[in-house]
Amino acid sequence: MKSHLKGLVLAGLTSSAALFASAANAVEIEYWQYFFDARVDAMETLIDNFEAANPDITVTMTHFPYADYRTKVAAAIPAGEGPDVVQLFYGWLNDYVEAELIQPLPADTFPADQIDADFFPMVQAMKDGDAYWALPTAVRSLALFYNERLMEEAGLDGPPETLEEMMAAAAAMTKTDAAGNITQVGITAGMTAQDHHWWREGLIRQNGGEPYTDDYRTVNYNDEAGLAALEFYTNMFLGDPPVTAIGFMDEPQAAFKAGRAGMHIDGSFRIGSLADQRGLNWGVTELPANADGTRSNYSSYWVNAITTKAEGEKYDAAVKFMEYITSDEAMQIWLDVVGELPAKPSVGMTEANANDETFGPFIRGLEYANTTKFANESGQRQLMVEMVERIQLEGMSPAESLAIAAEAEQALLDNYYSE
Repeated sequence: MKSHLKGLVLAGLTSSAALFASAANAVEIEYWQYFFDARVDAMETLIDNFEAANPDITVTMTHFPYADYRTKVAAAIPAGEGPDVVQLFYGWLNDYVEAELIQPLPADTFPADQIDADFFPMVQAMKDGDAYWALPTAVRSLALFYNERLMEEAGLDGPPETLEEMMAAAAAMTKTDAAGNITQVGITAGMTAQDHHWWREGLIRQNGGEPYTDDYRTVNYNDEAGLAALEFYTNMFLGDPPVTAIGFMDEPQAAFKAGRAGMHIDGSFRIGSLADQRGLNWGVTELPANADGTRSNYSSYWVNAITTKAEGEKYDAAVKFMEYITSDEAMQIWLDVVGELPAKPSVGMTEANANDETFGPFIRGLEYANTTKFANESGQRQLMVEMVERIQLEGMSPAESLAIAAEAEQALLDNYYSE
């Protein structure tokens, strides 16, 4: 009896010692991303899976509103605070590298030649020499969302295949009040959302142009193609009659979610937030082709990177976490929850995913998409916003406003690459 009791005590002490040892060896790392409900849900699932497989590592997620995100990251890491693994927009990479906020991924765990082979080619913008600085879980493209109820109400058989059909459908779904004010837009518009990408990499190329040359260092849209693209875009809200209004319900996506817009161009990331919108029956189709059948799209992505704050055991844990969130399993979960497309063809181009009614149009769009290499994404976007505002609010001609935008953007690029 005494022997048995002694065994239990020793077992208990051994168990307690193991627990204390485990607690002593436990590592906690922080992960930061901007707040978007579906992205937060997806990351919570990934963290749960990772912690179950790695009980000695705890991952704490913090998220901020998009408008505050970059400022918070830039302030925290130099102070030795904040994330060990951080999510950032691919267009911000140069800024993060120059500010020494992130460190290269270890080549033994993330060999460049293997990443080149396994991921969609667009991620190679994250590579410098033989090292990658960051990697995505998912990539994005654009597509045309449409409100099925409003289309049926307008007597339309289905979504448009061409730009001409899109404008006709938009006209059929636009409503005005007795004073002529638009109460329902046929299609949303706003360069602050995704339209600046659609204009650059979609409409300009469909008009036979190329928005930039010299690896996106030289502005090339101040020509006939750029002007034709801009005139097509501004005609949506300045035409007679207009089929949309800039600033309608403040944000384009808000108008579509509220059922007050017939069509809306957006990224695949919008799927997750629309899926649970009660009373909204929507579909999605590829971006419309031009008259000769040419399609063009824009692709982008958010990446995950290890910050310069991560050292020692936290660095090792961060590397493990990076391995998992860039795995095939993580990419499929992200697709299912958020709607963003897997960053590897091995996951994205499966027959089930490529032909999916919802995801398929975005995945097929990757085949004819271009990824803009930004020097300063927010600054370059703002120039497109101002280009449209000069036309809309000041009555400036599209040609004149286009020339001003091109000159300003070239100055921005020259300043950036001369530093």
